[in-house]
Amino acid sequence: MLLKELSALASPLSQGQVEKLKQFTAELNPIQQAWVSGYLAASANAVGAVASAPAAQASQIITILYGSQTGNGRGVAETLAQKAQEQGYSVNLTSMADYKARALKQETLLLVVVSTHGEGEAPDDAMQLHEFLASKRAPKLDNLHYSVLALGDSSYEFFCQTGKDFDARLAALGAKALTPMVECDVDYEDSADAWTDSVLEAVKPHLESSTNAASASVVPISAAQAGASQYTKKAPYTAEILVSQKLTGRDSDRDVRHVEIDLGDSGIEYQVGDALGVWFSNNLELVDEVLAQLELSGDESVEVSKQSTTLKQALINSKELTQLYPGFIQNWAELSADKSLQALASDKSKTREFMLTQQVVDIIKAYPAKVEAQAFVDLLRPLTPRLYSIASSQAEVEAEVHLTVALVEDERNGQARFGGASHFLASAEEGQQVKVYVEPNNNFRLPENPDTPVIMIGPGTGVAPFRAFMQQRSSDGVEGNSWLFFGNPHFEQDFLYQTEWQQYLKSGELTQLDVAFSRDQEHKIYVQHRISEQAKQVWQWLQNGAHIYICGDAERMAKDVHQALLDVAQTQGGLSSDDAASYLDTLRVEKRYQKDVY
Repeated sequence: MLLKELSALASPLSQGQVEKLKQFTAELNPIQQAWVSGYLAASANAVGAVASAPAAQASQIITILYGSQTGNGRGVAETLAQKAQEQGYSVNLTSMADYKARALKQETLLLVVVSTHGEGEAPDDAMQLHEFLASKRAPKLDNLHYSVLALGDSSYEFFCQTGKDFDARLAALGAKALTPMVECDVDYEDSADAWTDSVLEAVKPHLESSTNAASASVVPISAAQAGASQYTKKAPYTAEILVSQKLTGRDSDRDVRHVEIDLGDSGIEYQVGDALGVWFSNNLELVDEVLAQLELSGDESVEVSKQSTTLKQALINSKELTQLYPGFIQNWAELSADKSLQALASDKSKTREFMLTQQVVDIIKAYPAKVEAQAFVDLLRPLTPRLYSIASSQAEVEAEVHLTVALVEDERNGQARFGGASHFLASAEEGQQVKVYVEPNNNFRLPENPDTPVIMIGPGTGVAPFRAFMQQRSSDGVEGNSWLFFGNPHFEQDFLYQTEWQQYLKSGELTQLDVAFSRDQEHKIYVQHRISEQAKQVWQWLQNGAHIYICGDAERMAKDVHQALLDVAQTQGGLSSDDAASYLDTLRVEKRYQKDVY
């Protein structure tokens, strides 16, 4: 039944409620409308069940909260929710960004899945809850039982720090652990599966099963926002590469590629701001170099994920060769019995620094050791897909997806070394197959109101999602109120998508473009310097409700830009340093300050 027919019928809603409902649903797309419909139906069923059940059963719901920057945490949480439902339990699956923190004091069973972003930071969607728990406003949680799964990367200093923070704070507030916290590295799947099974076993004494409990509706958020695609990280789509074209000039010191991929009749949909997950194969020359150094043929039979294959195929398709992790260095130090490597492996700081300039083959060449094929495979991490910010809008490119890829390239002892995925994409020929999937990014979205001003800060390949933003805005007929800050070393060699930006300026769809070519003058100029130069206007845009977006390098650029924005708030807004920091935090909570950094 259509909403417009509601007013003509006897309805439990007031006229004002009907009008509000009309206004709200008019803003939703079909997928969102379906989700709301399911949510309301589940809520109604739950209310009815609770009303007729004993009071003790009213709280028998497992709340699953996730904080996820790249989608791994969300995927684990969705799997956990599905398994819980299959066992007959009521489930409330919620992103931390959508969770009302003060509802914690009503919870009795809480399962937390949270990743750590950057240098020990909470992911964007977990920031507010993370801060709430650390504040004096956090309530006593004596009636809460909980467990935490922490996702991280041991290559970083503050491994799983956000998960550790949640675990410590919940315990300090009086909550009782159902199971000990589990820390997961990049190869998290087995550990996450074991934790899922253990916590669902641990909640049994606290819950009654399906015949009495109301089943809450769990909608996989990733599926809803990716157009209910059947293609996922575990089941990617085999696409074809249409173009891998160099964007930088012949004299540039970097190789940046514009890559176009054909999604065919897959039905895959994505939104601007999303990322594309790309599975890749290791370079054959690199694999052969590893085998030669180990004095192995590659024909040896090995087992990977309980499947039998040859060593060579395992190294090509299943194991990480271009990115090191501390565990490999520690284990290889023991195998090689090299004192210098052992000393390095015992120093976490030196190990992290060492990993940035080395690959697996460099270690085994510099510190030779004898190892059996299976033992070597067991030392390596599983190959993981790389995420690239999507540089296109389907409103313009339809069944294609575009990427902006910088080739990671270095030379060590006269030998070229490349990044695994970037080399795979940069060297791809037309028609080459690649396995892909869409990773939604709810933390990097254009404003719902197209008239809202947007400030886009994207030096280097960080400009990719802003190409998608402008394609979408152009297709939607949005003019003006958009400002791009772009930077790279040289104007003549490194101005990515220059013609497109100039066309958007000419048409009026892009209001302003400020560029920073760092090496075209004696003193280096970066995007943060341009922001400082335009401080008065940046502040005016912010006062007019502008949304700020930053994409690119997290280690330096994002921090420098953040500091520049703090300076703007102080110099132009008259805020103290603490108030300026609080102001930017408020913008992030309001989703007016969004980052896609790596």
